[in-house]
Amino acid sequence: MSRKAAVLFAEGFEEIEAVTPVDILRRAGIETLMAGVAGMEVVGVHGIPIRVDVPVEKLKGAEFDLLVLPGGGPGSKRLGSSGEARRATEEAFRSGRLVAAICAAPVYTLSAWGLLSGRRATCYPGMENQFADDVLFSPENVVRDGNIITSRGAGVALDFSLALAAALAGEAAADKLAATVMFCTKNERP
Repeated sequence: MSRKAAVLFAEGFEEIEAVTPVDILRRAGIETLMAGVAGMEVVGVHGIPIRVDVPVEKLKGAEFDLLVLPGGGPGSKRLGSSGEARRATEEAFRSGRLVAAICAAPVYTLSAWGLLSGRRATCYPGMENQFADDVLFSPENVVRDGNIITSRGAGVALDFSLALAAALAGEAAADKLAATVMFCTKNERP
């Protein structure tokens, strides 16, 4: 069965947190679209422009196995205020699809939209006090609770992306992919 994912790009996104999931998911054989909020060319927080595949308005969340919301403070806030991003994400969530967010996005999108209510989640260090009161903060780099996956920030973008690949393609495929890209843990670094 062919799997599909979409990564949402809003002006001011954190480049490594958006492009790494696209790269890893595509390497895992998962059809991955880049969807733009307010335009077909979106500029990241560090000035890197990305040409997306489709506008977010075209996304039907229930048609995707996974929707990814990258971080970056300005980009996450823009995602959080986008009615179209919210509509697609809530549609995916309600249909039991995977929804993932990293860095500031768990706070400014999923928590703000009420999708983390009663769930374990993580976010960029120091932002956990901005979660809604009913979110159960967990300090791990990547946290999965049901159909929600959250992560901490840019430094764990590859961990996050491999977790997404594992969720869609299986642990063995993600492990093989990790070896292929020469991913190593802190203990394995020279």
